[in-house]
Amino acid sequence: MLVTQPQPPEDRLPLYYESDDYISHTDEKKGVLSFLYQLVKKHALKRKVSLINTLSATKSSVLDVGAGTGDFLAVAKNRGWSVSGVEVNSGARDKAAEKGINLVSSLEKVQNKKFDVITLWHVLEHIPNYKETLATLESMLTNSGILIIAVPNFKSYDARHYKEYWAAYDVPRHLLHFSRNSLPKLLESTFALQKIKPMVFDSFYVSLLSEKYKTGKSFSLKAFWIGLLSNIRAWQSKEYSSLIYCFKKTKQGN
Repeated sequence: MLVTQPQPPEDRLPLYYESDDYISHTDEKKGVLSFLYQLVKKHALKRKVSLINTLSATKSSVLDVGAGTGDFLAVAKNRGWSVSGVEVNSGARDKAAEKGINLVSSLEKVQNKKFDVITLWHVLEHIPNYKETLATLESMLTNSGILIIAVPNFKSYDARHYKEYWAAYDVPRHLLHFSRNSLPKLLESTFALQKIKPMVFDSFYVSLLSEKYKTGKSFSLKAFWIGLLSNIRAWQSKEYSSLIYCFKKTKQGN
């Protein structure tokens, strides 16, 4: 596990998200990277909801932390889930509201509720007080509840290839950087790891963005090759560009 140092003061962190280029806070489809991001997102959303359907015995309540513009919760709601979400960015919350998904601005506003599933899709790496946040989320899960965390993997081939240009470092927005083994160790006292799943499309998108940072090119066939090679190598090493960790709560609460 790596930690970004120095880190911006917490009151200044939101300033680094006030950009039209920060795609997860918009539904923008202009430009090659934005178009590909939104195209892949539709497929990924269906797989994410299928995953929580598989892991949870009943379609009950799900909390999405860092819900962005609410797309994951919208699909989950359409498939029978009772949905709640937290998103600190007001613009993203407004876009979610247009889809019928009402998000709250902080975890404290839903802290007194219990959920069967809590998800963090590429969110944990942004959280400065991550240990306290994970402890809070554990207390908000029902007994044997499911916690799903997706984060980039800095030991992937695309990370090692692009080095300081690797887009998933995303300093200073990303404060934490995880290897495949670090997250399970971080949660082993209160959660049992159920499975680790790869996010195979991430290597292509991250490589495209990394190539743009490195060369200035908005589109590169080389980036697609690096993304493909990353997945091929990960087929044996399991070091994919991004990984989804599925945990079950083991510590019994009230």
